[in-house]
Amino acid sequence: MSVPEIQAEDLKSRLDHGDNLFLLDVRDEYEYEISNIGGHLIPLPELPRRLNELNVRQEIVAVCKMGPRGVKAVELLQKKGFMNVSNLRGGIHAWSDRVDHSVRKY
Repeated sequence: MSVPEIQAEDLKSRLDHGDNLFLLDVRDEYEYEISNIGGHLIPLPELPRRLNELNVRQEIVAVCKMGPRGVKAVELLQKKGFMNVSNLRGGIHAWSDRVDHSVRKY
């Protein structure tokens, strides 16, 4: 399966437009405390046992630091029947660089 991705600018535009997106932050809790863009935190290692917190019919965007964990989250979700999922390309770093410089990079 291929992993769909969304650019930071496109995600910002869609959020500003009011699209019903579920931001799934798959980083560790300490990373989320450093900086976040308001996503629902489920660290990647916990995701398989916390799938019940997600709506299979809602569009989900996985967010991590730079992208790789988001890709793994999307792959896992696709295997579990979630088809409307994508990864934030470049993660929090891309968001900080291209959308909101106040979001701290680490």
